[in-house]
Amino acid sequence: MADAGIEEGDRVLEVGPGLGSLTVALAATGAQVLAVELDRALVPALREVLAPFPAVRLEVGDAMKMDWEAALPTGDWTMVSNLPYNVAVPLLVNMLDRGPRITEYLVMVQREVGERLTAQPGEDAYGAASIRVAYRARAELVRRVPADVFWPRPKVESVTVRLTPRPAPVDADRAALFRVIDEGFAERRKTMGNALRRLGLDAPSAARVLSDSGVEPDVRAERLGLPEFARIAQALQREGVLR
Repeated sequence: MADAGIEEGDRVLEVGPGLGSLTVALAATGAQVLAVELDRALVPALREVLAPFPAVRLEVGDAMKMDWEAALPTGDWTMVSNLPYNVAVPLLVNMLDRGPRITEYLVMVQREVGERLTAQPGEDAYGAASIRVAYRARAELVRRVPADVFWPRPKVESVTVRLTPRPAPVDADRAALFRVIDEGFAERRKTMGNALRRLGLDAPSAARVLSDSGVEPDVRAERLGLPEFARIAQALQREGVLR
């Protein structure tokens, strides 16, 4: 909570408030809070918990399908949420795409998810999710949260992650870029030469495109960052392989 730096008058989005423990803490700062809860079974108890806090607005719905332009009034918003393992990555990527008024995200996720969100090229957790987030935001693992601070005690550790949206750091057609990224990570531990052959190039052409992009043909996607993927996507567009 302290890591979020929420103050009186701030606008805060919380996805998945559950029974409202974090929501109450956010409201106690004097912030305006929009809480979005999907589980209708929790809503009666949640409304009761939030009744003393008129600055909290509860919306019942699926955050993956929300119209954020309508849901978030004009002004800057911070998202502060404790996200479940199974929705954290797709939700955050979706929010970074569709929540233009959110200027910072501070989320608690399971440690494995947090490491994926913040991983750098060459690290074990690095993958397509890491690079999709890096395209949209600066990602920082803020702190580890041991399991013994929760009751009941979960079987896994959690972490808090900060995401700060930014303009795309590479100049490449987005559709082409993500086509290359998805193909590169489609078969882990396969080379980028293999990935380009799956996109339709023969082996010599794949080697040439990679060489022209400053990438070794036998390098794996796990070793490449956004600049390398962008150069490959641009080369493939020049070749007419991607449009």
